[in-house]
Amino acid sequence: MFDLLYKNISRYLELSGEEFERFGRPFTLRTFKRKDVVLREGDYCLFEGFVVKGCFKVYYLNESGSEQTLYFAVEGWWITDIDSLINNVPSTLNIEALEESEVLMISKKDKEKLYEEMPQIEKLFRIMNQQSSVALQRRILSLTGKTADKRYLEFLEKYPGLEQKITQQQVASYLGITHEFLSKIRKKTSLNK
Repeated sequence: MFDLLYKNISRYLELSGEEFERFGRPFTLRTFKRKDVVLREGDYCLFEGFVVKGCFKVYYLNESGSEQTLYFAVEGWWITDIDSLINNVPSTLNIEALEESEVLMISKKDKEKLYEEMPQIEKLFRIMNQQSSVALQRRILSLTGKTADKRYLEFLEKYPGLEQKITQQQVASYLGITHEFLSKIRKKTSLNK
């Protein structure tokens, strides 16, 4: 279960086997069933989680009560509500398992302790946060500046095979369009192949 985490962080930082073991100690493996809620809007986020197996949707409810999916977290991705975690405010996000899933979770307190014990870990999370900011910026630019057709193609590229695991309503929520409009895009895309 730690192999995927090791592979993930090795992209940014080299750790010896002993250092990685020390890094991994505060993580706890949690298992979630389909539709289990990891974080609910209004609760305080006290963790960061690394997805070892499965898939999650990270979403909020807009003013009309409709789901707006920010992203899907698949194997090798991290889940949290960074605003709630850092600023100690109630979460505006919901995180829900879309299938049976496993997550390595670390508390804010344990992560802060790692920063003190292993200064290179602070560098690791800084780099990962920068990468996350880049991804968020790209997501915003895509939502505000690209057609739904292009956003759909980006979705297929970013999440290969995910469309077969989730509902069309969830895909439409991620793209910021209606289910009906997604059906038209999918039909047009299949005709152009």
